[in-house]
Parts: sequence; structure tokens; C-alpha cells
Amino acid sequence: MTKVKIIVPVLLVAIGAAAAYQFMFAKAEEPHKAKVEGEVYVLPREFLVNLADSRFAKVNVALVFGHGYSAMMAAEHAAKEAGAKEGGAKPVEGFGVLPQGPVVRDIITDSLTSSRVTSLRRSAARDRLKKRIKRRLEKETDIEVEDVLFTDIAVQ
Repeated sequence: MTKVKIIVPVLLVAIGAAAAYQFMFAKAEEPHKAKVEGEVYVLPREFLVNLADSRFAKVNVALVFGHGYSAMMAAEHAAKEAGAKEGGAKPVEGFGVLPQGPVVRDIITDSLTSSRVTSLRRSAARDRLKKRIKRRLEKETDIEVEDVLFTDIAVQ
């Protein structure tokens, strides 16, 4: 019985010491950092364009926005839908809810059609093209784009 009286307190002290060590000295896990910051918005229709060297390209494009941007776009779309139900003009089907969407498509189309096949086949040239599109979107529209992605590319 005396052994039990000694063993139980020793075990409790050992467990307490282990818990204190874990709490005080163990490394805290770092929070998971996202590899893609923001929200990805895939433009609803692909781009089929003539390239500068008389070839064709079919490209799907996505835009990366800051966090919360898609919620704002959804709210704007809901407001437009409500206006359409009240007799206003209904948004064109298939063009998404991106504010200034036609301007965005024009900038991307213009940038792609002035490109050559090598601009789409080579990684470094593709990156320069995406940066050029991003700069034009920032300069010519009111949307805040963090990155431009080419999700699919087919060149003929």
C-alpha cells in the first residue's frame, strides 16, 4: 500500500512535467501558408485567336484575385439579376459575372493575337506575356488582378 502511495504521486508529477515541457518548450507548428494567395477565377469561355505568325491558338485563362473578391463579384451579379427581374436588361448568358468582363476579354485577345507561337510554347515567354496582360488589366480596368494563369493552351 505504501508503494502505491509513492508511485501515484511520482506518476502525477512526471505527467505534469511532461505536459509543462510540451507547453513551454516544444516547437509550435507554423500555420499552413497557402501556395496560391487569393482566389482563382476561371474565365468562362476560352480564347480562340489568330496569332501574329498566321497560326491559331486556343487558350483558357484564369485570373487570381485577392481574398474576398469573388464574394464581391457574386453580390454585384445578384444585384444585376435582381435588376433584370424588375424589367432591366438581363446579363448575357455565358459571359460570367466578372465586372468589366468584355474589356478583360479584349485585353487578353489583343495580347494573344499580337503574340507568336514561341510566346506560347516557351515558359519564359509565356510568363512575359502573362505579366504584360496583368499590367494592361491593372492600367485599363478597375479590377485588381494578382496573377494571370493560362490553364490550357493548344497551338496549331
